[in-house]
Amino acid sequence: MKSSAMRLLSVGAIAMMGMIASVSANHAWGPYHWARTQNPLTLNVGDNVSAAWDTHLDVAIADWNQSIVLDLTKTAGGARSKNCRPTSGRIEVCSGAYGNNGWLGIAQIWVTGGEHITQATTKLNDYYFAMAQYNTPAWRALVTCQEVGHDFGLTHQDENFNNPNLGTCMDYTNNPATNQHPNQHDYDELVTIYSHFDNFTTAGALTLPAAMPPAMGQIDFDTPGQWGRLVHSAAGGRAQAYDVDFGRGNHVITHVFWADPQADAH
Repeated sequence: MKSSAMRLLSVGAIAMMGMIASVSANHAWGPYHWARTQNPLTLNVGDNVSAAWDTHLDVAIADWNQSIVLDLTKTAGGARSKNCRPTSGRIEVCSGAYGNNGWLGIAQIWVTGGEHITQATTKLNDYYFAMAQYNTPAWRALVTCQEVGHDFGLTHQDENFNNPNLGTCMDYTNNPATNQHPNQHDYDELVTIYSHFDNFTTAGALTLPAAMPPAMGQIDFDTPGQWGRLVHSAAGGRAQAYDVDFGRGNHVITHVFWADPQADAH
């Protein structure tokens, strides 16, 4: 939890930081953000991961908690790892052997009103992290940090796997040695995203908003056939985003981190 001094950071100061950050920060996923009436955004992160991932989840939460607009608490998971169903008002992070489906990790957000995140999930695919190429602390740290970052409304700073690292987990790379944590650019972007307030909150909600169509809570969204329309593709198709549009501003959006197709199991 943040210190009382951090909690008393003035709205005016945050707004000023938002204006400064907007000059350089430019990697929001879209208009998507958790609704809240003040900063920091207080949000629970459900732990549905195995022991192999626990340390990486702890580090990712601690890293993102360095943002002045986030106040994250790890809590007991509310999902089964296999299907990783969302819980209203929080993020569920899951690991499991999701199979030879091509993806290392996915982040999904449920959106109402065209912009307000109401629930989110991160899935980490043990099928690929059992491979020699990916079964390293650096790869686990990068993917955990990046997928959780998407659940706040961030997208990537860079989508080229082969250029020099930017020193952030929101940068795609073939060598994650220096891309395991957020950097200042990520924190600046979060200030920009969360520089305005709403008159209600979607964090900690106990029930889905009445406006959300029932199907949004009934589909598993596990496979590309359930992810809807491809709305973004980069890096030779290894960075993609999909959108299921339920109408009236209701969406389920999926960010996919595809594995290197040349990866071999050991």
